[in-house]
Amino acid sequence: MTDTKSDVKGARPKEQITTPGTPASQRMRAGSMTISLAPWLIAAFIMLILPMVFTNNSALTIMNQMSITIIFALAYNMLLGQGGMLSFGHAVYAGVGGFFCMHIMNASDFFASFPLPVLPLFGGLFGMGLALIIGSFSTRSAGTVFAMISLGVGQLIASSSVIVVAFFGGEEGISGDRTYAMPFFGVEFLQQIEVYYLTAGWVLISAALMYLWSRTPVGRMANAVRDNPERAEFLGYSARWVRFYSFVASGFFAGISGGLFAINYEILTEENLNATSSGLILLVTFLGGVGFFFGPILGAIVFTLVQTVLSLETDLWSIYAGALFVATVMFFPGGLAGLIMMHVPAFKLGKARLLLMPYVKTLIPAAIGILAICALVEMTFHYRHGALGDNEMTLFWTTFDSHSVLPWLIAAAIAVVGIGVARKTAPSLREAWNEANTAGGTR
Repeated sequence: MTDTKSDVKGARPKEQITTPGTPASQRMRAGSMTISLAPWLIAAFIMLILPMVFTNNSALTIMNQMSITIIFALAYNMLLGQGGMLSFGHAVYAGVGGFFCMHIMNASDFFASFPLPVLPLFGGLFGMGLALIIGSFSTRSAGTVFAMISLGVGQLIASSSVIVVAFFGGEEGISGDRTYAMPFFGVEFLQQIEVYYLTAGWVLISAALMYLWSRTPVGRMANAVRDNPERAEFLGYSARWVRFYSFVASGFFAGISGGLFAINYEILTEENLNATSSGLILLVTFLGGVGFFFGPILGAIVFTLVQTVLSLETDLWSIYAGALFVATVMFFPGGLAGLIMMHVPAFKLGKARLLLMPYVKTLIPAAIGILAICALVEMTFHYRHGALGDNEMTLFWTTFDSHSVLPWLIAAAIAVVGIGVARKTAPSLREAWNEANTAGGTR
């Protein structure tokens, strides 16, 4: 006899209904897990092969600095991006964690009793301890009050570094030797590549833990407290305690980054605590994008390259970094991550190809014009601050006389033409953008 229920229009046979225990549902869960793990596996693979591509010690040191900055920026984003707490003194938690690890390095008997990869955990615990104390009163409110308290506490601890010499070492700081630790499976961390893999491992562990934290009830409530603390209070959640937990967790991971800094550079000074370091991590996080988890990672990579690679080419690298930060805040508030995610709708609609030629016609002339403006800045700096009789300078692999009129005219003309072409083609780019982000081909 035919099953009448399966003959009804729109009904499905019972054997096709997916239940949590069916193979179909298991395949769906497996596919979802694969998609979730894919970015982490790709990141681990990239970090594994990077030393095979960049083999010299200076490149390894830059990658170590990049990894340390990634952890610190993600920790800072737990406050700013997830909890809405703007801190001007968060470097102290990374700094004190690093100083504590340095004291452990100098306690030779104790330091020799455990392997070096465990050391950043002590820095994290010490940073968390300081965050417990400071957060007990600073997280009572957010906004301007929290920002000013963080600034005051940061300046207080940074100023104490030249007074509390026993812990901070005064103006000279504290140095140590990581090789005194107990060998880890025979590895004594004498080579920079060994330190790189140690740091890379901590990056993956810390980033995964911070990502999982953002998926916990406390992490999700931090977003609610950031957006509307009054409504979160009406729902029965304490905004203060949510901020406090986020602050303590952030202090823990900041301390881990400080411990890795101590391992990598084997010296810490007052610069690891002051407002400059706190301001730089704020710049890094905003540059990458505070609204996305991977935003601080992008910001840390870009800023580290600017700070290290670009600084080898020009003394004015900080001007370009500041201009990049200002342009990001003014035109792309979502940061580099937000700029990338803006293109997701166009890809989902299958219209991303419509943006290719408008981008080429607009962005390439704009980039050429910006480089010409940078050339004018470099020429001005060389003209004003070059040694007497040193008229020649090399820029973009070209050597010329900076006191001659011709290079100035060429650079100015390229800047005007490049920016002019970009402005002329900008309306067509805007039209292509609207079309690529509109469903059905209508505007």
